[in-house]
Amino acid sequence: MLQRARGLEGVAWVPVAVACALLLLRGDLVLRGRASPGTLLALYTGLAVVSLVPVARTQSERVVPWMVAVATGLGAVVVARAASGISMPWPVTTWALPLATAAAVAEEAFFRRLLYDRLERFGAGVAIAVSAVAFAAAHVPLYGDAAFWVDLGAGLLFGWQRWASGTWTAPAATHGAANFLAVLQ
Repeated sequence: MLQRARGLEGVAWVPVAVACALLLLRGDLVLRGRASPGTLLALYTGLAVVSLVPVARTQSERVVPWMVAVATGLGAVVVARAASGISMPWPVTTWALPLATAAAVAEEAFFRRLLYDRLERFGAGVAIAVSAVAFAAAHVPLYGDAAFWVDLGAGLLFGWQRWASGTWTAPAATHGAANFLAVLQ
C-alpha cells in the first residue's frame, strides 16, 4: 500500500480542479458553437489524461463481479430509456460515435476514478453522492436544467457500479453503451 506524503493532500486535488476546468471549457465551446470534433476529442483526451494520473490509494473491495455490475447498469439504462422517452441531442455525424465514446470514458475516468477516489476516504456514500451531483451539474450547460435529474440518476448508478465492482471501468462501459444508444436513436 502506498502512503501519501504529509502536506501533499491539497496537491492531490489539483487534477480535480484541472478536470473541472476542462468540463467548463467543453460547455463554453459547445454553447458558443466552437466545438469542432477535433477540439472535443482533444478536450476529452486531456480530461482522461488528467483523470488517470496515478494516485496513492487502497483498492476498493469488490462486492460484485465486474460483469454483474455492468449487466445491472446496462439493464437500468435500457429500462430508463424506455420509461422516460427522453433523448439527448446528439448530431448524427461520422464523429458522433467516437466522440460519444471518448466523452463517456473521459467523464468516468474523472468522476468515478479521480473524484471518487479523492472522496472515498469520507465513505462510499459520500463518494457516490458527490460524484453523482458533480456529474449531473456538469451536464446542465449542455442539455439544460431538465437533464440534471436524469444525469443525477445516471451518476448514482455509475457511482454504485464503481463501488460494487471496485473499478471505474464498469461505469465507463455502461456510460459508453448509454451514449452509443443515444447516438443511434
